[in-house]
Amino acid sequence: MLWTIAIVFLVLWLLGLFSRRTFGGLFHLALVVAIVVGIVQLIQQ
Repeated sequence: MLWTIAIVFLVLWLLGLFSRRTFGGLFHLALVVAIVVGIVQLIQQ
């Protein structure tokens, strides 16, 4: 479940990276959340 959330945030970050519109740090925040969720998932295994 956490991997799914991480992938969703990573996809959102990539969409924000390639779009012309920026919403401040929101997309970079999505990348940070995806990395944190991934690390938490690795630690829990």
